[in-house]
Amino acid sequence: MTEDAIGKQIVNIAVQIHQQVGPGLLETVYEVILAHELRRRGLQVERQVSIPVEYQGIKFDEGFRADLLVEYKVIVELKCVERLNNAHKKQLLTYLRLADRRLGYLLNFGEALMKHGITRIVNRLEENC
Repeated sequence: MTEDAIGKQIVNIAVQIHQQVGPGLLETVYEVILAHELRRRGLQVERQVSIPVEYQGIKFDEGFRADLLVEYKVIVELKCVERLNNAHKKQLLTYLRLADRRLGYLLNFGEALMKHGITRIVNRLEENC
């Protein structure tokens, strides 16, 4: 399954979840529900995945934790804030670079409409035209 195909499923499920439970819950609630729904559809999902940082040849596992890793290919970072800022986007791009992944989604469940809370971030991903 390609990153784009996985991403479409992630976005569709996130919209459905937002429609059912609405904005304003804790990020961990959305994380648990999204992971459950993705698994229910047969996708491999890991939660709170450690993304190590390497410094001067030493690997530190304490670097970062990605909220979700789907099919070992797509990183999903969840937020529940009034508005995303550039720091959130940079955080996900850093995760993608450190984990050597090509596609990530920043999902802000704090938006009134989920379509306004979806940000797609790419790291050297070849687009299918």
